[in-house]
Amino acid sequence: MQWKQGFLDGKVLLFDKPMEWTSFDVANKVRAIVKVKKVGHAGTLDPLATGLLIICTGKYTKKINEYMGMEKEYTGTFTLGATTPTYDLESDPENFQSIEDLTVEKIHTATAAFKGNILQLPPQHSAIKKNGERLYISARKGEFVEVEPRPVTIHAFEIEKIEGALVHFKVVCSTGTYIRSLAHDFGQALGVGAYMSSLRRTRIGIFHVDDATNLIDFENEVKALRAAESAMDVENTTEDNGMD
Repeated sequence: MQWKQGFLDGKVLLFDKPMEWTSFDVANKVRAIVKVKKVGHAGTLDPLATGLLIICTGKYTKKINEYMGMEKEYTGTFTLGATTPTYDLESDPENFQSIEDLTVEKIHTATAAFKGNILQLPPQHSAIKKNGERLYISARKGEFVEVEPRPVTIHAFEIEKIEGALVHFKVVCSTGTYIRSLAHDFGQALGVGAYMSSLRRTRIGIFHVDDATNLIDFENEVKALRAAESAMDVENTTEDNGMD
């Protein structure tokens, strides 16, 4: 099966992750399509986020850490004037506050405190482990777990458009940065609260979402490869049987 050998030797596959799929869902789907056990993703995207997800197969799974360490670029929206326990729309908004005193200048100026090398607290609803248990499991039990701030680098934090409470942003950052935490902290800095209402990863290092495929097209491409190889095998068998 030559079509399969390529995935065993190793491939780097770029996918545009759909909404509500976990990164593990995508990796598992690719594993089922290519029928190769070694399949992994290079950097988790939250279920409500879309955009670039790198999937490695076969021998290229050894490169996952290399890709995970690359610079990331995101676009999305923060909603001002409320917070959520998860810092995004996986939980309901609460703690509503007026934003009528906010100005465009204040919003733009507030980004300065989050550029460069900063310390960031991961969300309580995250997959980070503490004492052998993931934080989100403790959070769902109503338990608060003390975690240390983590050093991250925000290379760029730009406000692209403001529509009432909705702030459109672009962020270029180091690996390990939580955009949900950035949204929460940004809202705190403005004194009105905020949560991440949409997120899309557009780039990882040199890889761009414009070059990514979707799972349906990928599955159809693999099916076409398998069909072409089967047809070739049948043709070769027929020719062999027709020889004197």
